[in-house]
Amino acid sequence: MLGIDALAPTTGQQVLDIGCGTGLNFSLLQERVGSSGTIVGIDRSAEMLHQARRRAQARGWENVILLQADMVLLDPGTIAARIEEGGGAEVSDAALATYSLSLMGDWEQAWTNMTRLLATHARVGVVDLQEPEGWARWLTPLARLACAVGGSDITAAPWQAVEERCVDVVRASARGGHLQIRAGKTTRDK
Repeated sequence: MLGIDALAPTTGQQVLDIGCGTGLNFSLLQERVGSSGTIVGIDRSAEMLHQARRRAQARGWENVILLQADMVLLDPGTIAARIEEGGGAEVSDAALATYSLSLMGDWEQAWTNMTRLLATHARVGVVDLQEPEGWARWLTPLARLACAVGGSDITAAPWQAVEERCVDVVRASARGGHLQIRAGKTTRDK
């Protein structure tokens, strides 16, 4: 919820959900983009996308496009064409990566591929994990273990891309700094 609030998608927009998994973000994204908007879920796992498809169908969301692809390896032009084939626009208005970039071996390449799928000056949101800070620092061993078990790199800090490559950045954290949230507007011109 904090990531979607920071991203602030609006009615009618097309939003990429990078590493969408089972589609847990879809309900909150639907509230923002409405039936006139589009949600494009991209995940490398066919099993996760199967669950996301079931979620969308059960709720009657006809504005969800699901694509199986590895964000590190994909060709943005090919994915853009697949989005259009699914009824979406070639470029998206926003992208959200929730706990997904730190799972990718080369999250910076995934970032590059993600931003190539966006319109000029689109909004990007990243929600990911780091070691707890301050009062919660004593939870660091548990946080490291949880990330290792889940396959996440707790030291990746992918939200730094938002800090370094976006403007109008919204910053937030939660759970003793373990959860980092950033959103901003891309500065790349087409």
